[in-house]
Amino acid sequence: MNKIDLLKIQFFLFIVGSFVVNSNVLAQSSNIVLGRPTNNSITASVMFDVNKELFIEYGTQSGLYTNTTSPILNVSGVPDEIDILNLQANTRYYYRLHHRTPGNGSYTISDEYTFHTQRTPGSTFTFTLEADEHLYDKKGVANMYNVCLENQANDQPDFMISLGDIFGDDHNPDSITSGELDTLHKNYRPFLQNICHSIPFYVCLGNHEGENDYYLNQNPPNNLAINGTLWRKVYFPNPYPNDFYTGNTDVEPYGVGNPENYYAWNWGDALFVVLDVYRDECDTSAKPQKWDWSLGLPQYTWLKNTLESSSAPYKFVFAHHVRGQGRGGVLPAHLFEWGGYEQNGTSYTFPTKRPGWAKPIHQLFVDNGVNIFFQGHDHVFAHEVLDGITYQALPMAADSTYEIGMLANADAYVSDTLDGTGHLRVTVAPSCVQVDYVRAYLPADTVSGMHHNGEVAFSYTIGDCAPLSIPVQPKLDEIKVLPNPTQDIFKVQFANTPSLCRLKLINALGQVVSQADSRQLNVQEFPSGMYFLSIETEVSTIQKRVIIAH
Repeated sequence: MNKIDLLKIQFFLFIVGSFVVNSNVLAQSSNIVLGRPTNNSITASVMFDVNKELFIEYGTQSGLYTNTTSPILNVSGVPDEIDILNLQANTRYYYRLHHRTPGNGSYTISDEYTFHTQRTPGSTFTFTLEADEHLYDKKGVANMYNVCLENQANDQPDFMISLGDIFGDDHNPDSITSGELDTLHKNYRPFLQNICHSIPFYVCLGNHEGENDYYLNQNPPNNLAINGTLWRKVYFPNPYPNDFYTGNTDVEPYGVGNPENYYAWNWGDALFVVLDVYRDECDTSAKPQKWDWSLGLPQYTWLKNTLESSSAPYKFVFAHHVRGQGRGGVLPAHLFEWGGYEQNGTSYTFPTKRPGWAKPIHQLFVDNGVNIFFQGHDHVFAHEVLDGITYQALPMAADSTYEIGMLANADAYVSDTLDGTGHLRVTVAPSCVQVDYVRAYLPADTVSGMHHNGEVAFSYTIGDCAPLSIPVQPKLDEIKVLPNPTQDIFKVQFANTPSLCRLKLINALGQVVSQADSRQLNVQEFPSGMYFLSIETEVSTIQKRVIIAH
C-alpha cells in the first residue's frame, strides 16, 4: 500500500466520522514490521511517534550497505510501507534505518537488522507459528507473549505466521468504532517491533478479527468488518496477488481494495497456503453451523487449483480452524463441506449440498499430498493424523496459566494433546520436515526445575530425518494409567521411566483437587465421576481422562 492509498483510506474514515490516531500506545519512538518477502523484494512497514524523514540502507554483507531507498517523510503515528526492490533470490540481507526530524542535518541510525529472500528448492530453513494471542482480553498476558516472541527470535526463522485471534475486534460487533479498531490493531505493533524488524510477519485471520461476510453486510461502510480490514491493512503488510503470491483477486468497495486475506507462495521445497475461513462463510450468521458454513466457491476453486498445480515436495495449509467454528481437528474434518458427511458420520451428501464442486476440502488435501494442516482457535496443542494428513492445533501464545485450552477443549481431540503456552518451530529440509512444540514459561514458573523456558514438549518428523537430538514427548499411548476406572489408586506406567513425575487430579470445574510427586495417586476420598489426570515430567506435561468409580 503506497502513501496515496493510505491517505485515501484515512480521508474515507474521517468522512464517516470515526477516524482516530492514537500514538500513545507506541512503546518506543519507532517500530518496523517486515512483510511480503519474495524472491526479489520485501516490504518494511515503518512508523514513528513523531514526524520523520527516513530511508533504508541495505546490502548483502553485515556492515556494508551498497543500496538505499528513496527518502520519504513519515507522518507521526501513520505507518509507511517501504518496498525494498531488485534483491537477489536466496540471499540474506542486512539493513539499517536512517531517520531525522524534518529539516535537521544529521540522521540517527538504527541497529542493523536482517532478512532473507525466497529460498531455492534444496535449501533448509525454519519458520515459526503462533496463534490466539488474545492480548485484548484477560486470556492473553503481555509479559507471557514477550517470552514467546523472544523464543521465536532465538529460532532465527525466515518468517512467522499468526493463525489469528490477534486483534479481538468482534467483542462488541454492533457498537465498535473505527477509532477503537485503529487502537486494537496499533496496540499489537509494539510487541512485534521487538522481532519483526528481522522476521517477516504473516496474518491468518481468526474469528475474533470479525472480518466475515455477515458483518460486512451490516450497515456498510461503517461496520466492524470493513473498518477492521482497513486498519489491518494500514498496520500489517499482508500478501496480495502478484508475480510471486497468488490469492484473492477481489477488489472490494469502500476503500478496502484487495482484502489481502488468503494467499499462497513457495519457499524452498514447500508450498504455503493460507486460508480465510470467514470472509465468505455465511451472510446470514456470524457463527454458521454445519452446511451453512462455506469456504466460498471462489476460494475453494483457488485452493483446488493451487494444490493441483503444485509440484512442491511439501505442502502446508493454514487456517484459524476447520470450518471456522466449533472445536477439534480430525473429529469435525470428515463432516459437511470439509469432509462431505452429515453429523451422523454415515450419510455422504456432499454432491447434493455442494453441486458442481469437485470434492470435500479434506479430500483435496489427500489427493494432492498436503502434509500438514495447521490451525489455532482451540488454545491447545494437539497432534492428530487422518488419512495421512497431519492435523496440527496450536497452543496459545500468551496464556500465563498454561492450561486454558487444555481444560476447555482437550476433549475435542483424540491423540497427543498437551497443555502449555508457546509456538511451533518448523524446519524444512530437502529430505524431511521437523515440527517442534517450543514451550514458553515466565521466569517465576521455572524455579522448581520441573520446566525450562524454551523446552521442546513434543516433536515429530515427516520424511527421512536423522535421529532427533532433543527430548521427544512420548505419545499418549506410550503412557498408561492403570486401572482406569479405579476406586482407590491410579498408577502411571511409562515406556521410558522419567526421573521426575508429578501427578495432579483435576475435577470437572478445572480445579486441582489432589497432587503427588509420585507415579501413583490415591483417590479413595473423591466422589465418583470423570476427572483429568495431569502427568508432569521433566520433559513435558500431558493429561488423560480418568474415571473414579466406587
